[in-house]
Formats: sequence, structure tokens, C-alpha cells
Amino acid sequence: MNDWRPFVYGGIASVTAEFGTFPVDTSKTRLQLQGQHIDAKFTELRYRGMIHALSRIFQEEGIKALYSGLRPALLRQASYGTIKIGIYHSLKRLISKDIAQERLISNVFCGVVAGVVSSAIANPTDVLKVRMQAHAEQFANQGMFSAFRDIFRQEGLSGLWRGVGPTANRAAVVAGVELPAYDISKKYLILSGYMRDNAVTHFLASFIAGLAGALASNPIDVVKTRLMNQRKLRVAGCTAPEIYTGSVDCLLQTCRTEGFIALYKGFIPNWLRLGPWCIIVSFLLTVVLTSM
Repeated sequence: MNDWRPFVYGGIASVTAEFGTFPVDTSKTRLQLQGQHIDAKFTELRYRGMIHALSRIFQEEGIKALYSGLRPALLRQASYGTIKIGIYHSLKRLISKDIAQERLISNVFCGVVAGVVSSAIANPTDVLKVRMQAHAEQFANQGMFSAFRDIFRQEGLSGLWRGVGPTANRAAVVAGVELPAYDISKKYLILSGYMRDNAVTHFLASFIAGLAGALASNPIDVVKTRLMNQRKLRVAGCTAPEIYTGSVDCLLQTCRTEGFIALYKGFIPNWLRLGPWCIIVSFLLTVVLTSM
């Protein structure tokens, strides 16, 4: 039985890709949080774009800040990436025995199921990752498990699953768009007769998939990031006002105070991260799974 391979190697590939693209993800998180007129900490537009954000974070906070949140991010990929890619490939092979039989609608279904299940399970790691990226100085001397314990103590179990709705929605959109877009792009690039199944084809298919995934998911990603960064303390005597009451409220307030274009904050790093991320994952999976 070889059904375990997509799970194991999918997790390894996801962890590798996450490590290689993490500073870009940090810049995306900072860009998505800034400009909130109802949150004093992030009112100022400190970053003009991805390059400026990376440069300013490095100059003001050091290289360590660019990797703040890496540990929960790697833990997230070890669980989320393993489950997502494993379920996706297992469902695909269950529905279609080979690439010639694959259809877009079945690939979308497999991607959505894989994305929703895996993201819901891994949500606590995503919450901590976002908060460490946004407030690197607060977590400089705190361990990952200590931070998890503090969130649970101060906000309860719901604090660890804050933003799980938009997280699952985003994962469904990304997985439902990106994974099938990659497969379909690669399929037609090869079937066109102009390209073979090689690194160049994988590269082009990955960037097409990354663009499609970023366009479809960025508004949900902005909502997810802002909700996860928001705290609601339950400890007696402590208060932390909720900026947004839910996903819809966050979406409406963001559009009302910052304009519709705010939903595409961090789009460039989002796309530039999804492209290489998809390339790394697909390359490692292709090399490993075809060599066994």
C-alpha cells in the first residue's frame, strides 16, 4: 500500500516550502493589518509595499523579526500540509485512476474538502503565527508552547480557534482553486505538445496556480489575519475590546473605512509566496513519489 506517501511527503514538502517563503509571509501579514482606523496600533501606514516592509522590518527589528512565528508555522504545515495534500491526492486517485481521467470539477471538490478539514484542525497554530508576526517584540523571549498556554488561559479554547470560519473558507478557496489550477495548467501545457513534463512546465503551472489562488483568496485572507490578531480576554479584571464581531463585520468595516482595495492588501507577497510555495511542494512531491 502506497497511500501513506502523499501524507508523509506532503508534510515534508509543506514544511520545506514554508521555511523558504516565511519572510514574504511576514510582510504580507504586516501589510494586511496596517491601515485599520479603528485599531490605534495599526492605523499608521508604515509599509509602502512588500520590499519596503521587508527592508523596514529588518532594519528596525532585525532578521529575527522576519522569522517570528516560524515555529508555529512549521508546526502548522506539519499538520495542515500533511493532511491537505494527503487527502487531496488520495481523493483524486479514488475518483480518477490516472491524469487522463481527471476533471476540473472533481479536482475542485477534492481540493475544497482537503483545505477545509486540514485548516480547521491546524487553526491554533495559525492564530499564534499571525500574532507573532504582528507583535514580534512581545514574543521575543517566549516559547511556542508557553504562548499557546497563555492564549488558552486568557481567551479560552475559542481564542485558539479564533478566525476558524474565514480560515476554512480561505483554505477551501486556495485548495479548490490553486491545486486544480496547477493540475489543469500542467495537463494542458503538456497536452498542447509545446511543452514536456519538466521543470519549466512545473514552474509555469505553479505561477498560474499561485496567481489564481491569490486573486480568489486575498480578501478572505485579510479578514482572517485581522480576526486572528484580535484578542478577547476572559480573565477577570482584564478587558480587550473586540474590533470586529465576526467575519462579515470585519469585511464591511474594512471596506467602509479603507475602501474595497484594502481587501487586496498584501496581494503581491501573497502571490509571490504562493507561486514558489507551490513550486517547492510540487517539485518535492514529484521527485519523491515518482522515484518510489
